Amino acid sequence: MTDPNLPAVPPNDGVGSTPPSAAPQYVPAPPAADAYPPAPQPGYGQQPAGSAPYGAPQYGAPQYGAPVAEEKYNVLAIVSLVSAFFVSLVAIITGHIALSQIKRTGEKGRGLAIAGLVLGYVSFVAGLIVLIVMIPFIIYVLSHPEQYSTS
Repeated sequence: MTDPNLPAVPPNDGVGSTPPSAAPQYVPAPPAADAYPPAPQPGYGQQPAGSAPYGAPQYGAPQYGAPVAEEKYNVLAIVSLVSAFFVSLVAIITGHIALSQIKRTGEKGRGLAIAGLVLGYVSFVAGLIVLIVMIPFIIYVLSHPEQYSTS
């Protein structure tokens, strides 16, 4: 049985025509006159430039069964919130740096950075108020030692 898509091969009578083992030559049809010139096609077994290997996902495409990458929190935003309870100046500095990084990179943690900033500023102001109240008290105690002596 012959394939209707292949050109007909004349029978080999042994007188010097085409040998039976030779494959028929493929001649492409001429392009239509009104068609655009066709794009060059890659050779057999070659891939188009910029494509992924066969069976591999394109660059950036999630693989089958791969976990979805979760957005990560900005580390400095977490540091800002935690340090607000201990060292308010560190919370203020890291909170401002975290906000600028979050704006630039789009990471999560904007609320953490703002909370760290608010707590940092509040504790910084409270520390200043305590310091302003304590300094005159300490000066008074040091200037009147007879009132506060233990003997």
